[in-house]
Amino acid sequence: MPATLPETPETPTRQRMSYEDFLAHYPGEYADWVDGEVIEMSTPSAEHQLLSAWLTAILREFTALRGFGVVLPAPFQMKTGPNLPGRQPDILFVATEHMERLKVNHLEGPADLVVEITSPESGTRDRGDKFFEYEQGGVREYWLIDPRRRQAEFYELGADGLYATAATPDGVYHSKVLEGLWLRTAWFWQADRPPLLSVLREWGLL
Repeated sequence: MPATLPETPETPTRQRMSYEDFLAHYPGEYADWVDGEVIEMSTPSAEHQLLSAWLTAILREFTALRGFGVVLPAPFQMKTGPNLPGRQPDILFVATEHMERLKVNHLEGPADLVVEITSPESGTRDRGDKFFEYEQGGVREYWLIDPRRRQAEFYELGADGLYATAATPDGVYHSKVLEGLWLRTAWFWQADRPPLLSVLREWGLL
């Protein structure tokens, strides 16, 4: 398991403004917009960023080689619906057929896949408010990764508009949104995560 690094305590600050003003005044910053309030967050921990950077790299390479769409890491805004908050997922994927949703400074509509990496402060929000917002907004796949518990949960949106937990037999998850992509959950917790080229070889892309 990667060495445990100290978490950066998050002390959200809040102020009120429209979503349009929020986008204009908070470009590229760690903040959410909820019910007209701006919720600023401090920078994530080093371990959070290392895991996010590794996962972003392998997802970007997979989607680029397959021509599936684009992968964007935080900070980048996503507003899944007109009456839903503006959130900033750790990682989001937008399929080629939905590229019209991608605007200059935010995603107007749901990503096809969202990844959240939990911290002690964000766990309740990631499993609570964001879970139901992403479900209601139509995010087709939601990955919830908890490094402290070594727990990875994968949710897929059903025809009924509700998330169902996806099976991970033998600790392997096969994505439905990214056809042909699979992940060993043990990769997330290894002291040395497999390098990009090794993962691509396992996927048969090299």
